[in-house]
Amino acid sequence: MDTYANKKLGIIIAGSLAQGIQARLENDVSVEEITVGNLVTIQGKSRRFFGMINDISLEVTDAGILQSPSVANDPFISGLLSGTATYGTIQVVPYLTIGGDESLLDGPQPVKSIPSHFSPVLLANEADIELVFGKESKENFSIGNPLDMEVKLCLDLPEFVRRSNGVFGKSGTGKTFLTRLLLAGILQSGAAVNLVFDMHSEYGWKGTRENAGPVKGLKQLFPSLVSVFTLDEKNSLDRGVSTDFVVKIGYDEIKPEDITLLRQTLNLTDQAVSATYQLQKRYGSRWIEETMKLEDEEESGEIIRSLNIHEATFDNLKRGLRNICNLSFTSPQVKERAVDKVLEYLENGKHVVLEFGRFRDITTYILVANLLTRRIYERYQYKTERAMAEDKPQPKPLVITIEEAHKFLNPAVAGQTIFGTIAREMRKYNATLLVIDQRPSGIDEEVMSQLGTKITCLLDSERDIDSVLAGMSGKSALKSVLAKLASRQQALIFGHAVPMPVAFRPRDYGTPESYKELSSPKNEVDNDSLEDLW
Repeated sequence: MDTYANKKLGIIIAGSLAQGIQARLENDVSVEEITVGNLVTIQGKSRRFFGMINDISLEVTDAGILQSPSVANDPFISGLLSGTATYGTIQVVPYLTIGGDESLLDGPQPVKSIPSHFSPVLLANEADIELVFGKESKENFSIGNPLDMEVKLCLDLPEFVRRSNGVFGKSGTGKTFLTRLLLAGILQSGAAVNLVFDMHSEYGWKGTRENAGPVKGLKQLFPSLVSVFTLDEKNSLDRGVSTDFVVKIGYDEIKPEDITLLRQTLNLTDQAVSATYQLQKRYGSRWIEETMKLEDEEESGEIIRSLNIHEATFDNLKRGLRNICNLSFTSPQVKERAVDKVLEYLENGKHVVLEFGRFRDITTYILVANLLTRRIYERYQYKTERAMAEDKPQPKPLVITIEEAHKFLNPAVAGQTIFGTIAREMRKYNATLLVIDQRPSGIDEEVMSQLGTKITCLLDSERDIDSVLAGMSGKSALKSVLAKLASRQQALIFGHAVPMPVAFRPRDYGTPESYKELSSPKNEVDNDSLEDLW
């Protein structure tokens, strides 16, 4: 589309604010060179409009022309008719406007009117993109380029981390790639500290990309700012990864709330889940250890009868708990609690990536992520409330990244998990989520509505598309853009942190030049700014 940069594409011929604007293309502009998702500007009489192309169509002045064999078979005649009797149109959704009652200092504002007939439509240029999305800076992070343009598309990271956000797309479309970029941007800007639950070891020391070799992880790009924790020390050593802490979980750290979330993966009955609360009430924090000691039928039978627990229910619970106790990183007690270590690093401005190594089953991931997040959030809540009471600086914003998010946030459990609480409270205690998922339709509708910014790669399920776009104005227009994305390395971003929706191609990650740009000293957080984050 560089051919038409700064060139008039056409003029407005029809439309409405609700349905979008229709423009007739100029004679010398081929419909084949127009792409759904292209950004355009419309120059009205008193204001400019910014919008996105969401549809392209062919029109004729007389339908009878198409019935003539000579038109179809003679290139000369069809060429004569092109642009006069036959022409192309584009459908544009206007999102922003500048001018009129607003001053230039106010910047682009949400659109409340439409341009008049015959207003010229132009392809957006670099100046337009910078006016709308800002120039690259420490806080304005370049995430890529708008489709068919070479100008940098920037994301306001302080605004991005202000709310929980989501990255969605079917398998193989580049969700992990995008997430690495976003995390690197947060590291560059110092907008927040990250806690990443890295299920597939993609973010810490090194990661992978489609049809290519390994790429550097966050630890290699920012060695002084990133710490790698692991559940699987042997796996880390085998991969040559130097870790900062080996995570162990004590039985006494696990609460009935954690077991509730694991009901499905542990194949527990509702009665077995209810029994965990009764056992905790009797044994306190040692409830798992004491429950697993009850082997003698006579002894266990007496106790479970006193607690009004059915024998079959007790057996079902013990089978589930045995799966947890058999994990090599769990034990009755641990010398150093992982949650205290994570908090220590976060409070010192260190970003933490927790690798799961060989423990990639969903039971392990849910157990560890939920347990640590619940305790960390309690600490953040306490710190934030104390800071407000004493009129002191609040904790550094924390972004918690989770994969397979529908396992934590589906309608059945979202109301019971700490992740559902964080998403609904919208940074009330300076903690937000970055959720990664290929099945957004599995996430609770209320949680989806609270996600501030969504970055969506290609989705092939109608339910998933509807879920991601739920609550958006102009949903049908965005749906057509999302459906036309390439299967890899293209995405649509919309929501709180961007002025308007835009389809884009993510910036490069994996070349020496990209590493240099991402880890450049001018972008690294100054050590002085890390002295007192709390």
